[in-house]
Amino acid sequence: MEFLLELLTEELPASHIRAALEQLEAGFRKDLLEARIDIRSLKTLATPRRLIVAGDFAEGQEDREEIVTGPPLAIAKGPDGALTAAGKGFARSHSVDESLLEAIRTPKGEYLGFKRKAKGTPTVEILAAAVPRILGALSFPKMMRWGSSPFRFSRPIHGLLCVFGGAPVPTSFEGFQATDETLGHRIASPGRIKASDLASYRAALEKSLVIIDPAERKKMILAQIEAALAPLKAKAYPDAELLDDLTLNVEHPLVIFGAFPETYLNLPIEVLSTAMREGQKLFSVVRDKKQLAYFLGVADAPGDAKGLIRRGNERVLRARLEDARFFWGQDRKVPLGERAAGLKNVLFQEKLGTYDDKTQRLKRIAGYLCDKLGAAEIREDVVEAASLCKADLLTDMVKEFSGLQGRMGGLYAKEEGLPAAVHQAIYEHYQPGSLEDASPASVAGAILSIADKMDSIVGALGVGLQVSGSSDPFGLRRNAQGVCKVALDRKLRFSFPLLLDRILGIYGDRLTVGRAEIKAACLDFFGSRLRFILEKRGYRYDLVGAALGPGVDQIVDVLARVEALDALKSSPQFEPFILMVKRIANIIKGLPAAKVNPDLLAEKEERELFSTLSIVSSNAQPMIARGDFARAQGIIFKLQPELNTFFDQVLVMAEDKKIRQNRLGLLQSIAKMLLGIADYSQIVVEGEKSAKPKASR
Repeated sequence: MEFLLELLTEELPASHIRAALEQLEAGFRKDLLEARIDIRSLKTLATPRRLIVAGDFAEGQEDREEIVTGPPLAIAKGPDGALTAAGKGFARSHSVDESLLEAIRTPKGEYLGFKRKAKGTPTVEILAAAVPRILGALSFPKMMRWGSSPFRFSRPIHGLLCVFGGAPVPTSFEGFQATDETLGHRIASPGRIKASDLASYRAALEKSLVIIDPAERKKMILAQIEAALAPLKAKAYPDAELLDDLTLNVEHPLVIFGAFPETYLNLPIEVLSTAMREGQKLFSVVRDKKQLAYFLGVADAPGDAKGLIRRGNERVLRARLEDARFFWGQDRKVPLGERAAGLKNVLFQEKLGTYDDKTQRLKRIAGYLCDKLGAAEIREDVVEAASLCKADLLTDMVKEFSGLQGRMGGLYAKEEGLPAAVHQAIYEHYQPGSLEDASPASVAGAILSIADKMDSIVGALGVGLQVSGSSDPFGLRRNAQGVCKVALDRKLRFSFPLLLDRILGIYGDRLTVGRAEIKAACLDFFGSRLRFILEKRGYRYDLVGAALGPGVDQIVDVLARVEALDALKSSPQFEPFILMVKRIANIIKGLPAAKVNPDLLAEKEERELFSTLSIVSSNAQPMIARGDFARAQGIIFKLQPELNTFFDQVLVMAEDKKIRQNRLGLLQSIAKMLLGIADYSQIVVEGEKSAKPKASR
């Protein structure tokens, strides 16, 4: 049966909509599965004023047999097998015929009891209880209260539509009784409409100028943009994040095409696009990577016949561009080197010091990375970039347009005539902003990007700042994903634990958490970020777990490991080898370390296994050291025949203690070498069950 829920609110920010949709789907899926309701389909949709859940659920729980137990059998029945007073009382209390009572065997012994059919609860009753609970549990980055109620939500609520099987669900939320009615477009068509299912709801709202599906609204926006720019043979400046936000900011998208004076085209394209984006949420228009004197906006309206929306945007944009032109001229009068001195007065974090303190750390971290990455020829440039990269925080342009941090510093450095490596590193050091964003194009930018993000992560964890649930005020997840993405994209080989040691040493006594605890927290945090990234790339969760098993030393090695496992998972040798490795792991699990003495290898089969292990190890170790796990994996398959013979012919747990310990030591040596490639014990083969670990988002 069809289920439809709409929570009508005042305009929700795009970030709040995303958070709500994720929580709504998870909440309904969890509640219904726990209630044993079959979910045939479940999806969430939204507009800025509506949070929508639609699904197809079973009509109710299936009837089931349940066992009711009473007193222990020894008390419920006498020696002659007749019911005692306790047994008769149990039958009376449950209104059950005494002939239906029987002995029920449990882990605690035998009890008197009976079996009965339990009628399943109708889904509508389960939904009536679940709806207010799930809606009330929604959490947003910022919450508000209104009126005298202590209830907190993203924005004030104006209505609740909730139907199942065509009829309103008998439920309510924050004073709103569920009905089968909602409202159309707030301005263009505000009348009431009725809906008994998703199809009628979608159709009625579309007539009232509300498009409920964000994907459909996005298609409308893109089609209108293409039509507007076709005569110019131009394109909208790519901005996926802005497009996603605008899609969630309107119920009926209308693309507005406007213009501004060409005199502003002497400003950098970064300034023009940011001035349009921040505040007005406008797209730049480009042709051959050059800005044109046009813009695109998206309004929530059916039309703009008189051009009022377009002219309003043009008027505001001219004022913003005039400000930007003024800032561009004024900021360049003061060199970045002079501005950097003022960072002593700008707080980075109360326990971590000023931005000048951060700059001094960045110079040392970046220099260390240059040395470790064999980039000594650009060391001086990277250190200079580190000393200047935060200076643009003191410019008027960045104060007005915060999204230009870093990029503005790079542009000003270029205007000053600083070396290309310097201004490019400054320009790129905030990249990537997300997994979809590009990594720095230059080695200098990549090094400074990693240094900046690692300084923030170690510092934040070092003073006890925590990441939990949706709370990440210091942007640690984003920074950690940025470090991983840069290392993977640029194939940078550096020891991550040694980098942590270096940064901890640079921080010295400023951190309040113990060094060992900080290092462990960082390794665990980056492990979870790598798991998230690799699973997002489509790698199987157990292969990712196996690749992470040896730990995070070289970040690039984790990707190389999972690629090798993924490439070989369909090999006929793979599954038998995994089962053999698991057998080894089970034998040596929990046993103390033992060494192999070749003189104690009494059987031919164990001598041959030891010899093969020595050859395989000597060949595989150099490959492991340089991250060539595909070839190393291929070589270790050569252990398989010798292991098969060993287990067929040799008794590992021999009576002689020395022989037994020697054979266990041989298996431990094999396991240790294999762990240098992957933790094969985490790989699931056909017929096994394994709980999938959660990769936090």
